Amino acid sequence: MRICVFLSAADLDDRYTRPAREFAGLLGKGGHTLVWGGSDVGLMKVVADGVQEAGGRLCGVSVDFLAAKARPGVEEMVIARDLAERKRLLLERADAVVIMVGGTGTLDEATEILELKKHGHTDKPVVLLNTAGFYDGLRQQFHRMEDEGFLPRPLADLMFFAEEPAAALAHLEAATSAAPAEGRGTG
Repeated sequence: MRICVFLSAADLDDRYTRPAREFAGLLGKGGHTLVWGGSDVGLMKVVADGVQEAGGRLCGVSVDFLAAKARPGVEEMVIARDLAERKRLLLERADAVVIMVGGTGTLDEATEILELKKHGHTDKPVVLLNTAGFYDGLRQQFHRMEDEGFLPRPLADLMFFAEEPAAALAHLEAATSAAPAEGRGTG
């Protein structure tokens, strides 16, 4: 499976890096490919290192103005013209999406995939990995949106909230094994 991970490129505290490293190890040991923003810094580097060390493959999609931070020596690296193209390429190359801790760029990427799902333009499974309660406030906001009629589909149809890395990967593996092949990303 090709799993796109949206996450921060910042250097972060162990409460965020440890679960990210754990998820990366599970992904690599499972023989999956990491599709990510391509950066070789911060949390992005932690995850790419973990996947590669555990035997997984790497597919990076960087952007022109960040190309100097792109990870060398990966199986596939694409440099997009701009952030919009980068998001499109990341999603095209993925079978599933995991949203990890991050800032405004991660939030932008997360809302993009949720909008596509909401309108039926993709059926890729999406997991929000709520490391150390980072997304508790966002989860509350999503539930409010659902409760007050702002979401035309049930929240559970749009994403799965996972508190631990193993639960995130288990959900994706179950969801993609049940999905028809034509609903998956291109390889």
